[in-house]
Amino acid sequence: MNILKKIYEKLIKVAEEARLRAYVPYSKFKVGAALLTKGKKIYSGCNIENASFGLAICAERVAIFKAISEGSNQFEAIAIVCDSKKPCFPCGACRQVISEFGKEIIIINSNLRGKVEIKNINDLLPDAFGKENLI
Repeated sequence: MNILKKIYEKLIKVAEEARLRAYVPYSKFKVGAALLTKGKKIYSGCNIENASFGLAICAERVAIFKAISEGSNQFEAIAIVCDSKKPCFPCGACRQVISEFGKEIIIINSNLRGKVEIKNINDLLPDAFGKENLI
């Protein structure tokens, strides 16, 4: 089996497990994410809702913020899993946060039915606002 395929399958499995920990009393829409660092460490995240809806946070950002808070900020890939007909893609806010850490980060979009679509963040957010815009 291709080593890359094995890594992506592992990320999907970790994201599926993280999805089960989601706190979603309002939408009931559970999402899990698994982030792979360049050092080959995996950080997971799940979406967390709040009665004040604007304070909810997506699984992708939970995984990224967790990694950063523990000293990792170079990422290779992130898998996102939800229970929907089509694979689960990151929202606009998550796309912007992901792009902050590299234009070539691989996004593995999946659902519980085994459908997978793989793209990189630049495919999902071309011409993203970045550090270069601040100079």
